[in-house]
Amino acid sequence: MARSSTVIAAIAFAAVAFGAVAAALSAPWLHRARPRHPWYLLGAAGSTFVVGALIRPWSSERTGWAALLSDAFTVPGYLFMFLSLAGLLLARGSMQRHAVIDGLIVCVGAGLASALLLAMPAAAIDDRPAVVSVLAGLYPLFDVVLVLLLANLAFTTVGLRPSYVLLLCGILALLVGDLAYAIIGVSGQLTGTPLLDLPFLVSCTMIGAAALHPSVADLGRASVMRVQAWSWRRLLLIVPALVVPFVLTAVVTEGPLAARVVVAVGGTAMVALLITRAVSAVQDYAAAQLKSEHQATHDPLTGLPNRLMLAREISRLLATAPPSNSSSAGEPAVWVLFLDLDGFKLVNDSWGHEAGDQLLIEVATRLRATVPRPAMVARVGGDEFVVARVGSRHDTVALVERIMERLSAPVQVSSAEVVITPSIGVVGAPAGMAPVAAVAAVTAEALMRDADTAMYRAKSDGRGRWTEFDASMHERVRDRVEIELALRHALATGQLRLAFQPIVELSTGRLVGAESLIRWTHPSRGTVSPAVFIPIAEDSGLISAIGKWVLDETLRQVSAWREEDLISADFWVSVNVSPRQLRDASLPTQVAEALERWKVPTGAVVLEITESVMIDASSVTDQVLFDLRRLGVKIVVDDFGTGFSALGYLRRHPVTGVKIDRSFVDGLGTDDEDEEIVRAVVAMSTALKLTIVAEGVESPAQQDVLAALGVTVGQGHLWSAPVPADQFTERWLALAVIPDGGQDAAGSS
Repeated sequence: MARSSTVIAAIAFAAVAFGAVAAALSAPWLHRARPRHPWYLLGAAGSTFVVGALIRPWSSERTGWAALLSDAFTVPGYLFMFLSLAGLLLARGSMQRHAVIDGLIVCVGAGLASALLLAMPAAAIDDRPAVVSVLAGLYPLFDVVLVLLLANLAFTTVGLRPSYVLLLCGILALLVGDLAYAIIGVSGQLTGTPLLDLPFLVSCTMIGAAALHPSVADLGRASVMRVQAWSWRRLLLIVPALVVPFVLTAVVTEGPLAARVVVAVGGTAMVALLITRAVSAVQDYAAAQLKSEHQATHDPLTGLPNRLMLAREISRLLATAPPSNSSSAGEPAVWVLFLDLDGFKLVNDSWGHEAGDQLLIEVATRLRATVPRPAMVARVGGDEFVVARVGSRHDTVALVERIMERLSAPVQVSSAEVVITPSIGVVGAPAGMAPVAAVAAVTAEALMRDADTAMYRAKSDGRGRWTEFDASMHERVRDRVEIELALRHALATGQLRLAFQPIVELSTGRLVGAESLIRWTHPSRGTVSPAVFIPIAEDSGLISAIGKWVLDETLRQVSAWREEDLISADFWVSVNVSPRQLRDASLPTQVAEALERWKVPTGAVVLEITESVMIDASSVTDQVLFDLRRLGVKIVVDDFGTGFSALGYLRRHPVTGVKIDRSFVDGLGTDDEDEEIVRAVVAMSTALKLTIVAEGVESPAQQDVLAALGVTVGQGHLWSAPVPADQFTERWLALAVIPDGGQDAAGSS
């Protein structure tokens, strides 16, 4: 009966154990656990454990080497488990030198205790091979190693996931079972009551449950490694292990020589590990210091020096660098080149920030390859780079030209090829300025500021240019800053005004619309030209707020004229929209809300855009243009013909008309080339069913030629300059009289 119960227990144990093996092998497929090999190794470990456990009762009754048959399966099972957990640690990037050393310290302590208290007493039994007894005493040590591997796995686990807890409990149960067998092994027994197998049954159940739980996929996922200090949790494991040699020394003082040798070897190993741990800590601290210093002085994306390190280098060059041999006396020898990438924001808007990062990395690579050492290349802002070098002006100019050529080559980002040109500001200062006063006169920050100023001057002159700094730029920068501050104040206090220029039908002189134009009269500067303050508004980001004000104020005025019945139902008004406004996805909503607020029909509004909007259009800009057209407003290309006019751009974008630039109207009647250009624009626009407006009409002769060429609508000083709303009302609406070619002609309102 007892034998029958033993067989049933063995069958039940085998069923549970092989179920755990099947669960481990299926984990990669059920929950896509990666990597797969740790779970296959865990399944192999379970299989060998089961075989070893099933034949243990048989092998324990044998003598000689047959008694080792069960261990021949069990020991490889532990090896498979070691490899399985190590594979998970490697996949998570969790193996750290500190953790390995700490684990070895604990293992040495546990090994000493296991060897002296369990393995050596068991080995002293005469009626069986000593190897069998030693293995019985060392199994708990194997389990300690497993627990330590799992503990290290937990160091990078955010929160204890169920699968990890189940796996830890399974290995702890394995430790309890092996410890129980090791204890009875001291008295010479290799098998005992079936209750001793209960921890192994619990272990199989827990490990199988861990493999089946969905959180098993988290165990092998890579995670950020944290610094592993001697925290109190670690000390709870390490301190008892350190105490073991001292305790055992007191116990085995009068014991056999072998026991004292084991304690001495173990103690020596532990001291060596502690010294290694201390040296490792010092090395890691030094490495952390170097890493911290590198992070503080370098750009994380490109690896180039940052502004802090650049300022130190420029200061060093100013103070110590000898003048260039090729420089004449007094010629600057320390040069700072400030680079800004033209159109970088467009790359970010069109292809995303990842593409922008790729572009910055490629620019950094090209700069490093182009700028000869020992010159420093640094990244000081989003798309801003600085080169600091010592040399002659001639060599510096040659370097600038090489940089311009190298950076202007196409760059592959994402799925597109883009061409980015740099704008470069250059400034020089004398090197080797030993006197303190001289160093104070020219500082690293001052040089970078001046180079930045020169760069903005180069950018204002057009893309892909470079400019050398001169003192007059300071005055222009200061003036620009003052205008920006005054413009902000003007927008907040209502200093801005609108002027309206009539748009008439060329053949009849009938008023058909007006262009709304912004005007600014400064209290002390007087009238400030839009050509001066609009670019400043663009650069400072004020243009969006100004554009919103212009649109709202224009519609308010149109609404007032409509209420007073001063304009016809088909009267329309043109409003200029900046490229920055068109990159704002909320613009169509703003226009719709303004139209609703002032009860102006959408057909009465024409938005004027520049050709550059179509050429450099991003996905956001394209969507905004289409949304505006769906809203019902018309879209006209202003200054048409001055940029990169092309039929493809007009067909690809939802424009409804073009406005011929005044530069082509000026020569009409005297310049045949201008006439042919206007004729071509009219033919192209007519084919695309686009409306045509000619601006800058100054004379009756120009009016006649335009009408003969097929242009139907025009505006210009022939009829009127832009005037305030009250004058426009008085002259064009209330009187409804329009001079036509120098003579009065009745207009329809």
